[in-house]
Amino acid sequence: MLDPARLPAVLKRGPATKDQIDAFQATDARRREVQGSLDAMRARRNQANETMAKIADKKSAEFARLREELRALSQQVKEGEADLARLEEEARNKLLYIPNAPHDSVPVGSDESANQVVSTWGEKPAFSLVPKDHVDIGVRLGILDFERAAKISGARFVVLKGKGAKLERALLNFMLEIHASRGYTEIWPPALVKRHAMEGTGQLPKFEEDAFKTVAEKEEDRFFLAPTAEVPLTNLHRDEILDAEQLPIRYTAYTPCFRAEAGSYGRDTRGMIRQHQFDKVEVVKFVRPETSYEELELLRLDAEEVLKRLGLHYRVTLLCSGDLGFASAKTYDLEVWLPGQSAYREISSCSNFEDFQARRAQIRYRPSASEKPRHVHTLNGSGLAIGRTLVAILEQYQQENGSVVIPTELRPYTGFDRIDLP
Repeated sequence: MLDPARLPAVLKRGPATKDQIDAFQATDARRREVQGSLDAMRARRNQANETMAKIADKKSAEFARLREELRALSQQVKEGEADLARLEEEARNKLLYIPNAPHDSVPVGSDESANQVVSTWGEKPAFSLVPKDHVDIGVRLGILDFERAAKISGARFVVLKGKGAKLERALLNFMLEIHASRGYTEIWPPALVKRHAMEGTGQLPKFEEDAFKTVAEKEEDRFFLAPTAEVPLTNLHRDEILDAEQLPIRYTAYTPCFRAEAGSYGRDTRGMIRQHQFDKVEVVKFVRPETSYEELELLRLDAEEVLKRLGLHYRVTLLCSGDLGFASAKTYDLEVWLPGQSAYREISSCSNFEDFQARRAQIRYRPSASEKPRHVHTLNGSGLAIGRTLVAILEQYQQENGSVVIPTELRPYTGFDRIDLP
């Protein structure tokens, strides 16, 4: 949840946020007005109590008058408290729909055209023939089956077969071991999460239409299918006060991810780029506020390390204010080159949420024994999206004879060095 003091900075995201901010501020102004009236009524009630206590004759007309006044005041206080509770809830709900404020280092812009490429790694692979995309490659190799997946689940699913299935599993292990070697504690979290967990990381309430959820009569019995391991990992420390010595805390996890992708129909619908179910390895950090941007650069390098070891050409893009994710204050996208599409595609987003998620999930730390608790800063990144990494390998490592070579460092995990045509 955004610190209301930072509301003016949210306007950098674009004019669409102004109406949300105005609506919150109008409700918050009414809340403060009711709070002031309620405080005044409570003071009058206390004064009436004190005056009544000093009257010796409890049967006097003065005592009776004050008693009636006190009854009326008590009823007004009760009504004021109900109004205040309603307005506090209304203000909180409106604040939940307002995105995080961009960091000062984020370029201001309305859409992805204002994003800035900050670095590139490797070279685009050269081909003597027009490179194929992963769908053509995978179907010909017999490792991707979209038709049979559609029989089971409909569009935007894939069945991985044979060496394709083993390549997916190998990538999972490869990524987790890299991150574990770089100081992250491996977690195997639940993939079903409660509403408060989704709200804590910013997926709810704004993006509920993008979520898959179970059906139950009572809200407390409903589950959401995690759209990313960020949700269970961040909520591991929900409602906790951490010791300063524990920070930074680093976690990595694999989960299947589930997204309805509402509103994205017609975009990236071919193949494995945008699916309802996909695999991803995530990295999450809990850090002190004063080190969070240094930690963001380190987290980005951790995600980049996977791409470098796989020898995949990619670039790093700094997102502008209008292209930031809802909860992010600053994001780098790692975009891998897909020669079959002649385009760069996001394979990881590395973000600093500052205290936005920590306020929602009440994750704090105590700087010292004599200081009050403060909210931590949370960070996360894909390390990486496994399906898109498989896509990049198929496209960047495709050979003229139709086979695909496996990156050298991945071979101990696959047990084979290439995938040949059947």
